[in-house]
Amino acid sequence: MIVSKKFIPSLFTILNAFCGFMSVINSSHAEYEQAVLFIIYAAIFDVLDGMVARILNTSSDFGVELDSLSDVVSFGFAPSFLLYNFFFKDYNAIGIVVSSTVLAFGAIRLARFNISLTGFTKDIFYGIPVPMAALVICSYVMFYHDSVFSKKASEIIIFVLTIGVSLLMVSNFRYPAMPSLNKQALKSKPWLTASIILGVLISVVTKGYAIFPITIIYILYGIINTFIPQKARPKIRH
Repeated sequence: MIVSKKFIPSLFTILNAFCGFMSVINSSHAEYEQAVLFIIYAAIFDVLDGMVARILNTSSDFGVELDSLSDVVSFGFAPSFLLYNFFFKDYNAIGIVVSSTVLAFGAIRLARFNISLTGFTKDIFYGIPVPMAALVICSYVMFYHDSVFSKKASEIIIFVLTIGVSLLMVSNFRYPAMPSLNKQALKSKPWLTASIILGVLISVVTKGYAIFPITIIYILYGIINTFIPQKARPKIRH
């Protein structure tokens, strides 16, 4: 049986959800490094499904909904479960509430995005994308917790990061959407495209240690960009 090309992007989306499921399994066995890696793999498949859909010109309402459902699993439930098992379970009820904010606000962020989406192209996001929020938390847990900061400072940072990125997901700060990696994108958004490619290369070279500072720079960029007036902004879509 020949699979229609319109279902090819959905295969990457399913792999995204599968990686989220694998992350949960590893978190339940206290294999936190593997759990983080599967969330990173999920983010890669999340990027690929969008790229493939644009290349094949097969974007659809079905793809948008499937992508959001997969994102809830991989970047909402998986990081929340990881945070609870890894750190917040020692805080009892407070730990449950705080760790669940990534899931809850991530679901709200995706629902808000879906009902306000016009077409299938995006120039601007309101609030940080859900995968970015997951990467911020997971990269800190994997590479910086108890290794760069003191134990007490790290505990505070995890609380702040968890609540902070959750609120940022439903904020009105403006963040640039990832451009298509093609000649047109290089001409229309050369600095953004070059920054993304450079960020990926640096992350690979540093074996993941650069993911956390790069995501923090992205978050700060959106906040600063929102408050600095610009004569011409790209067309905004939620």
